[in-house]
Amino acid sequence: MTVIDKAFEALYASDDGSLDTAASLLAAAPGADAELSRRGEEFVRTLWVRGWQPADLARMARRELSDEHVRLLAGLISSETAGYERLPHRWQAQLDALDAGEGRPTDRFSRATAVLELYRLLVRLPRLDAVGPVPGEALPPAAVGEPRMLTRIRALLAKAEATGYPEEAEALTAKAQELMARHSLDEATLAAGAPSPETPGAIRVGVEPPYEQAKAILLDAVATANHCRAVWNETYGFSTVVGFEADLDPVELLYTSLLVQGTAAMTRAEAEQRAGGRKRTKSFRQSFFLAYANRLGARLSATSRRVAAEAPTLLPALASREVAVTARTDELFPETRTTRVRAAWDEAGWTHGATAADAAGLHPNRPHLP
Repeated sequence: MTVIDKAFEALYASDDGSLDTAASLLAAAPGADAELSRRGEEFVRTLWVRGWQPADLARMARRELSDEHVRLLAGLISSETAGYERLPHRWQAQLDALDAGEGRPTDRFSRATAVLELYRLLVRLPRLDAVGPVPGEALPPAAVGEPRMLTRIRALLAKAEATGYPEEAEALTAKAQELMARHSLDEATLAAGAPSPETPGAIRVGVEPPYEQAKAILLDAVATANHCRAVWNETYGFSTVVGFEADLDPVELLYTSLLVQGTAAMTRAEAEQRAGGRKRTKSFRQSFFLAYANRLGARLSATSRRVAAEAPTLLPALASREVAVTARTDELFPETRTTRVRAAWDEAGWTHGATAADAAGLHPNRPHLP
């Protein structure tokens, strides 16, 4: 049995004492470093096959471990994925978001301990439902550049996040949702004229604490308004959004932007509360985000219905696509269940959240700014 084999027995032990002993073995064996890294890459490769993606692993490392572990993981992922000629769609963006920079210098024992703690997390992760191909599998032809529609939506939302004027943010966000709704109609038109073998796909979107339940509700509202479905996995900190490919990236973009806008609005509302002599409270923030998600859901759906009503002949095609999305969701998640909202009630927080949703809202009749 090699030093690595002896050390790795600690990955499956329940006590930290075994991990300390294993780290001492590795610290005393510099010649085992290359094999230690190779085994780590094997763990990562196995997790690709088990349904995990780079962003999922990074999220788990941040939730359960420290920044040093995240850096070690980023290095492993970068090394493992460097050998593939092509990566699945969306993987490169996930890799670009990883932080593989140099951490603070540590002694060999401390580094070995961190590596083993990371590996212990990796080997204990369960299988997830796959939401796309993995590196090494046959991949569809690579798209050249970003669709023009997505580029326009991204630009509108970036302006909405950057402006300090609520009405301007409202108009820009409304225009982005309208573009998304019209794009779905275009896709339905194509499907109605020449049915294709395309089936709904899925992506995972991180739903990070705090107030993750309200954030999951917001993502569900954005997904539902755009002919997708969202299923929240509270344990692992993400929601899976199921829908046709053309709708998935816009849903993630809009959710992320609304979250940025909502957080900024909450910060302003808290400043007003403090100026009035009231201390900032957790219940205020929870109520704010719940009201924000609830109100935005209604307004997003209203915009989608308005746009769809402009082309009534396409309603059967849209309905058919939604049936396909629902069927795919049921196939991926046959045992979903509803969850009761857990939040302390704060009237001021709810009122401010509803107001912020209106400000980031999607009023169809207001002129939009360029």
